[in-house]
Amino acid sequence: MSDVTVTPAAPAPSSSRLQVRPELEGAQPIVASDGRPLLQFKSPRVSQPPVHLADLTLAERQDRLKELGHPGFRAKQLSTHYFSHYTTDPAVMSDLPKAGREELVRAMFPPLLTEVKRLTTDNGDTIKFLWRLFDGALVESVLMRYPGRVTLCVSSQAGCGMNCPFCATGQAGLTRNMSTAEIVDQVVAANRALAEDALGGLRTDGGHDADRVTNIVFMGMGEPLANYKRVMGALHRFIDDSPEGLGMSARNITVSTVGLVPAIDKLAAEAIPVTFALSLHAPDDELRDELIPVNTRWKVDEALDAAYNYYRTTGRRVSIEYALIKDMNDHAWRADLLAKKLNQRGRGWVHVNPIPLNPTPGSIWTASEKSVSTEFINRLRAAGIPTTLRDTRGKEIDGACGQLAAGE
Repeated sequence: MSDVTVTPAAPAPSSSRLQVRPELEGAQPIVASDGRPLLQFKSPRVSQPPVHLADLTLAERQDRLKELGHPGFRAKQLSTHYFSHYTTDPAVMSDLPKAGREELVRAMFPPLLTEVKRLTTDNGDTIKFLWRLFDGALVESVLMRYPGRVTLCVSSQAGCGMNCPFCATGQAGLTRNMSTAEIVDQVVAANRALAEDALGGLRTDGGHDADRVTNIVFMGMGEPLANYKRVMGALHRFIDDSPEGLGMSARNITVSTVGLVPAIDKLAAEAIPVTFALSLHAPDDELRDELIPVNTRWKVDEALDAAYNYYRTTGRRVSIEYALIKDMNDHAWRADLLAKKLNQRGRGWVHVNPIPLNPTPGSIWTASEKSVSTEFINRLRAAGIPTTLRDTRGKEIDGACGQLAAGE
């Protein structure tokens, strides 16, 4: 934790606009026995997927192969096929003995994700994948092409146990944690789709020149830090050099959380320079208790202290995610309070990403009006807080932040 002491402010609204209170939409609230929103920090006891090569380190793969009666050096061959060529097809693995090849591949690469459908935006730069897991659970991931980079938004849980009322995933509750390999396989599948020109191939005009996933954001379904061990395993598969993993830069990976403070501190101590993002959405406890139920466990200042500690420990600037919801959290005084709390901890340690709310079907809420968003952003910038209005990709296919509901 940081050594900064912050006195919580109790601001009075400076705007006459109506304050809308959070309410769960579309479904009955998921509540605990005391009537409070239920928070699910542990995965239900359900069957887990079979062990896959991506669940294991290279040394563990070698041991596994020896148990199966194969020489350990096959681990590098299989890993190269999966992490470099994005394939689990035994027909193309000509460097493996033909006798027993299919059985070996089946043992090391049990099927994890089955594509149910994919939706593509009209301009072709964003794809949402719907995947069925081995037990029938459904998850989604979103692939987005930008000039010079390709970003994949991955899921880490089937459903989510954080119960945030404005998020389609949170309204569904938690089905189970995803395995390390199920998380990794989303990226390998995306790379395979890119190799098949799913996003239209490379451009020759100096624009879209990335031929594989370059950036990963843990902003799909689930709370990543509630599935800490498996998410850390996936991070290592992403950043470890070939043939151990994909050889990506940790700096191009973003891990997001609604504010699980002990896990934030644990992540800081890992010394892996990923980008850390805190989904804040309100600077005051009164509103955030209702908007982000985990705030009843760890308050705004505790979450911000942990975020600041992440910066001090890693030297990596923290991102603050803030969904702007009309008449709920977009008041000018809340921008001022947010700036005050961030500046009390220091300068240069944080960047704020306001996001226009992406409403779910039948939503009673909507994004802030443009003039209100502009004032909110301008107040943060005037206080010296770097602030960028974030791009909301995939709204037309329900693939933007907060819209992933894994519906068939």
